[in-house]
Amino acid sequence: MSKVFVTGIGMISAIGNTLGENRTSLLQGICGITKTKNLPSRHSGILPFGEIFIDTQTLKEKWKVTDEGVTRTMLLALHASQEAIQDARLSHSQLIANDTALVNATTVGGICLMDEFFRDVNKESNGSPYLSSYEMASVTRYLRSLYKINGIVNTINTACSSSANAIMYGARLIRNGLASRVIAGGVDSLSKFTINGFNSLHLLSTEICTPFDANRKGLNLGEAAAFLILENEEELKGKKLYAELTGYGNSNDAFHPSSLSREGDGPYLAMGGALASAGLDKKEIGFINAHGTGTENNDEVESRAMLRLFGDPPPFSSTKSNTGHTLGASGAIEAAYSILNLTHQEIYAGLHFKQPIPGTGLRPVTTTQRISLQHTMSNSFGFGGNCTSLIFSKA
Repeated sequence: MSKVFVTGIGMISAIGNTLGENRTSLLQGICGITKTKNLPSRHSGILPFGEIFIDTQTLKEKWKVTDEGVTRTMLLALHASQEAIQDARLSHSQLIANDTALVNATTVGGICLMDEFFRDVNKESNGSPYLSSYEMASVTRYLRSLYKINGIVNTINTACSSSANAIMYGARLIRNGLASRVIAGGVDSLSKFTINGFNSLHLLSTEICTPFDANRKGLNLGEAAAFLILENEEELKGKKLYAELTGYGNSNDAFHPSSLSREGDGPYLAMGGALASAGLDKKEIGFINAHGTGTENNDEVESRAMLRLFGDPPPFSSTKSNTGHTLGASGAIEAAYSILNLTHQEIYAGLHFKQPIPGTGLRPVTTTQRISLQHTMSNSFGFGGNCTSLIFSKA
């Protein structure tokens, strides 16, 4: 089976509008989580969010979009995918080729326009410009139409592991000869529906999140988009190579709709499966970008799973302390950060940590530092127990 390489990356998050801006912010230890007043929600100014400070109208003007039904989620996906495509220097002929695939992940989709859709429905009109934007695959269909993709197109929603699974699925398409190149990633925008849902579960912290800290109080929602260009080794002549995607593992904890089992069976199996897929020993992983949501359940369980698998875990941290939890985009955002770790031989500080969790004693990296890396792991664990780990190796 063909090897899979990353040849392009594009992203936008609360700490930067490009890949380069994100790296600069990570190096400087910048936290993009604020008690914003720009989000149209009764929680604005009260709860912290990782909001992108480019309003939707500005994004429409930047990309010359006039269609009323184009959502913020679509625009963020367009922004990040454009950077990735340009970074990988994909031509129009490559984009429309039958061996180019598009795999997008999201949990929000067009729900960010729920209020507009609801108002239209109650007008008893003949239709709504928001109707076609509402369902989950609307973002993927929008990108497919823009880029004229003729190859395999798919949408994945497995909660917070969605875009990690999109990347894994894209790699499997290449390894099985079903695609030569894949645009794989994910996007989610902040929406009242999502905020209210997480708040009803008592998972949102009133303070900036503190992953792996003994006194963590919950997560902060964020918005972001990130896409990787995956290509098989036959397509690499003259290409810039970021990293090789050498391993991936997916499992299901099958324990609870919103919690992982105490011993972290799903995370343990996902990380172990990724190591087996890559043909690596656990000692060869130099750094882990942990899922690290800042919630009571996840951080303790992920810690237990790392201890169970590694014994003495490698250095790790959670970049959700920089961006907030970007849901369907988080797997791709953090995969990109893991690739930056390899490309620049550096690891980024986990912010706001003070005291380790009793019973695990694990401490995330709290200073940005240079380090020799050959392999990094990126963890993404979703509601319903869907757990995915990706392994990237130095190209």
